[in-house]
Amino acid sequence: MISTLDLRTQIWQTVLLKWQGVISVDEQLSKVGPRLRAARQRLGWTLDELADRAGLSVSTLSRLESGKRQSSLELLLPLTRQLGIGIDELVRADTPDPRVRRRAYRRNGTLIAPLSPEASPVNAFKMTYPPQSTLSEPGVHPGFDWVYVLSGTLRLRLGDDELTLHPGEAAEFDTTTPHSMCAAGPQAAEVISIFNRDGARFHTHGADGFPDDD
Repeated sequence: MISTLDLRTQIWQTVLLKWQGVISVDEQLSKVGPRLRAARQRLGWTLDELADRAGLSVSTLSRLESGKRQSSLELLLPLTRQLGIGIDELVRADTPDPRVRRRAYRRNGTLIAPLSPEASPVNAFKMTYPPQSTLSEPGVHPGFDWVYVLSGTLRLRLGDDELTLHPGEAAEFDTTTPHSMCAAGPQAAEVISIFNRDGARFHTHGADGFPDDD
């Protein structure tokens, strides 16, 4: 016989572990009733029909759908069997909004537009380097940098070498080698850059660890 378990435990053990921090248990529970009702209505069944098939009272089913009764496995299992769905369809986490909404800012004249979420292990940026006559002092940090030139011409100093990258060209390099970048010529250079955390901190943060806003 199936024991009655609070649905909070079921959610935590199945779905929410995949989405920790994205949606709360209370938010998830509030969506069980509407999803249950939607599944019933897709089949064209009334409350009476589903309640009779699942061996529940109409009032119990009505309260489940309205959120006035707390869900449990003992109640949901017969309902999902009749509806032909799994419990995970009732407690699945919603897909988070994939759009990245982080404002652009400037650091030492370079316009920096973050392209990845702040907590992402991979840090992608659109960097617009202004033209300048001299390169900044080269620096080093752990990891690798990857750059792709969108427009303009990028001047890259890597150790004792100096390279020029044109639109459509990319470079990847070990960042324990001293390096610096700027636009070459009279126009700004637009670049997509991918850094690890150390690289992002070195190239995009101020001395205090946060972006400098001009």
